[in-house]
Amino acid sequence: MKKSLLAVLFLVFIRIFSQDIPAQNQGLVKDPFFNNQNPQGQSGKKVQHKHSDTFGVSPDKYDGNPVFSGNVVFEQQGSVLTADEVVWYQKENFLKAIGNVVLTSADGSRITAAEMEYDGNTQRGIARKNVVLTDPKQTIKTEMLYYDKIPNTAYFNTGGTIYSNDGSVMFTKTATYNLNSKMIDFVGRSNIETDKYTIVSDNIKQNQNTGVSDFFGPTTIRDKKNPINYVYTEQGSYNSKTGESFLNKNSRIHNNGKILTGDKLYFNRNTGFGKGTGNVMLDDPREKRYIKGGYGEIFEKKDSAVITDKPYFVKIFAKDSLYMSADKFLTFQRQDSANSLKKKSFLRAFRKVRIFKSNMQGRSDSLSFNETDGEMHMMRKPILWMGAKQVTGDEIRVYSNPEKEITDSIRVLGNAFAISKADSLNIKDEFNQIKSKNMMVYLKDNAIDIAKAVGNAQAITYADDTNEKTKEVTRIGVALSTCGEIVAHFTEKKLEQVDCNIGANTDTYPMSKISKDQRFFKDFNWNTKDRPQKWGDIFLDTPNYPEVVYQSDNSLFERAEAERKKIEEKNKPKTPVRVKK
Repeated sequence: MKKSLLAVLFLVFIRIFSQDIPAQNQGLVKDPFFNNQNPQGQSGKKVQHKHSDTFGVSPDKYDGNPVFSGNVVFEQQGSVLTADEVVWYQKENFLKAIGNVVLTSADGSRITAAEMEYDGNTQRGIARKNVVLTDPKQTIKTEMLYYDKIPNTAYFNTGGTIYSNDGSVMFTKTATYNLNSKMIDFVGRSNIETDKYTIVSDNIKQNQNTGVSDFFGPTTIRDKKNPINYVYTEQGSYNSKTGESFLNKNSRIHNNGKILTGDKLYFNRNTGFGKGTGNVMLDDPREKRYIKGGYGEIFEKKDSAVITDKPYFVKIFAKDSLYMSADKFLTFQRQDSANSLKKKSFLRAFRKVRIFKSNMQGRSDSLSFNETDGEMHMMRKPILWMGAKQVTGDEIRVYSNPEKEITDSIRVLGNAFAISKADSLNIKDEFNQIKSKNMMVYLKDNAIDIAKAVGNAQAITYADDTNEKTKEVTRIGVALSTCGEIVAHFTEKKLEQVDCNIGANTDTYPMSKISKDQRFFKDFNWNTKDRPQKWGDIFLDTPNYPEVVYQSDNSLFERAEAERKKIEEKNKPKTPVRVKK
């Protein structure tokens, strides 16, 4: 009897002990996300059961905690949770919801999932499987979402897609969304897709209210219709409502094959206007040239750009480079009239144009350059130097072969004046000079081959004779020519022959019969102080080099004149002397 009583008491004890386990919180394992206290230190009120179709308790299931099934509704401080089934851990103020879970907040946001855990004390929840968060600004889809009601934030790190109400779609692995401020913080490689552009960035913070995205890492904004046009930055912002980008670090604007860089850049995707300040460079790899300056603007729709603030231009050739400076550069492209599939590149330079190339230097007030065809127009007081030769006129046009990278010819329009040293190896003031209305200069191997002066042509040229046997050169004298057309032939960079055509009139004077003044045109100006001698001289208004002092050799003429005067004096009739008577 005693043994039977003891057995019954033991069974009762076991049953009571087993029922006390849930009350001691045995078996409930929370995610560490629920254990951290909110910074605000707020604790939620008890969740309240509002409705369910059925209710039950099973000692061997959910540690004996009540299970609600069928159209289950729980509420806490304006938030409503519905599900097919909910386990309520009353003492822990904790819910486990299963099947068609929906959590609706007072602000209108809504989370749906297959499963959810919710801690009423911390007011935090974890939603799993086919999770969708919606609010008035966008929809977030992921497989696991962490929700914190007090700061009103949602977080995922398993990859997700965000659909904005403006039509954009965002893809990222990790993101935090503040439902109050509508700020999304993307961490790691993220994509934003719209119908017009794509953003790829390592770190984005996007405000859904303002439409502003801030970038904190390598970021690319690419035009979908024209993928070669894009913006790159490592720190900046983009306003999706206005289409404006503000770029602050290692930034580039790619525009129709050209690249604009600078310390600070701005670009408006809607208008196609961009600008840069500080260390601005416009690079055109296709034309093998770049322009640097302190300030620049690009106009995408006009396919043009402007560079100012002490700009300079560099065009790279295989064997040499062309350097140019001006107050302002304008570059643009236009459709090729001969081929609709091609575009031609043009450059305009304004005020104080300076040019340096190893075999050619120049100055002018303005310049126009067709880079595709290799045609350059120098306007307003242009001057061009090539070796020991100088050309001036109202306008100078230089024609080059872009493929061969050589200069073919030079055309001078209006008041053409060409000067060359009679002998570049000495410093005598002996210069060949040709003047005319217009002039054409043809080059061979980047050296003058033929010069043709047309219209009121005049020439002062030094005539030499070379002994065929000894090759000794003897100065014959100076030829003064006037005619309708003058053709000058050069050999080995020296004037070899001058042909005077159409109303030709040429007189050759020995050195003893021509004065120094007769050997120069009145407007002769051999300019050496303004000529750039190195590429850095293009930044100067004038390098102001010391004028070359040439030796004047007028001895033969002066000796002849003295002899002539002697003879003249000798042959002068003597006046008889009157004798006083």
